[in-house]
Amino acid sequence: MDSQSQPFFVRGPSAGARLLFFVIIALTLMVVDARFDYLKRIRATLTTAVYPLQRLAQIPGQTLDRVNGFFVTQQKLQQDNLAIRQQLLEQSQQLQRLKAVEAEAATLRRILGAKEQVTGTSVLVELLHVDRNPFLRKIVVNKGVQDGVLAGQAVIDADGVVGQVTLSSPFSSEVTLITEKGQPMPVMVQRTGLRAVLFGSGRPNELELPFVPVNADIENGDVLVTSGIDGVYPVGLPVATVSNIERNAAYVFAKIICLPAAGVDRNKFYLVLYTPKAADTVTSKTSIPASGENNEATQVGVSKKP
Repeated sequence: MDSQSQPFFVRGPSAGARLLFFVIIALTLMVVDARFDYLKRIRATLTTAVYPLQRLAQIPGQTLDRVNGFFVTQQKLQQDNLAIRQQLLEQSQQLQRLKAVEAEAATLRRILGAKEQVTGTSVLVELLHVDRNPFLRKIVVNKGVQDGVLAGQAVIDADGVVGQVTLSSPFSSEVTLITEKGQPMPVMVQRTGLRAVLFGSGRPNELELPFVPVNADIENGDVLVTSGIDGVYPVGLPVATVSNIERNAAYVFAKIICLPAAGVDRNKFYLVLYTPKAADTVTSKTSIPASGENNEATQVGVSKKP
């Protein structure tokens, strides 16, 4: 049985009557509020009282949105940071390539300027590789006999003498640098005209000027140029600058160290100067008799058969 017994007689107004009553009250309040604005204070008071509850109800949603926004923003920042770093590296590589191209263009402009100053024919060559032997100061360039590059020809850059072609193949050539150990070159002091022979020391960016008397008129900073007496290098090309002089009365000759004027170990483009002496030597070794000449003993070392 139920704990509470149902009343025998139903008392009070019916549900329809109660609904009608509350509808009339609601309509009356609406009309009074619209016409006389009596409920404004009551509404403001209720709104103020309910506001903390509204804020409290919004806190969980706002907290969840902030947490999600934090992680999303953090991930987006990391992605943007990674993209910026990658873009920075790419731009850095492009900048380095641009600088390299600008340096090559500047070198070419200087060499072309030097080409205009040098009389005679010259060939522009490009560095292929450096000799792997650390004790040799030699380089290989990209042109050879087919381009008129022959053994014995002088090699220069925009600043001065680099070396001399010592081996020439059809499509490439080997250049011995002036810093090669024992590599001689006749020079003279530009200021006084004193003649001497400059030798490579075997060390990078260092040359030696031996057999110069202690009392010779030579000073630090003097420029050494080619004297032209060897017939290979034209007269007046810059070769080196005197950097250190040691004079000792106990010795006959002074110890003189010089710095190369040219970029013997840092340039990529060079000029090979046409030297008639070298060309005539190579031509005489490789000349072939004409077909109309006497065929007897036409080759060196081949005797005539009876």
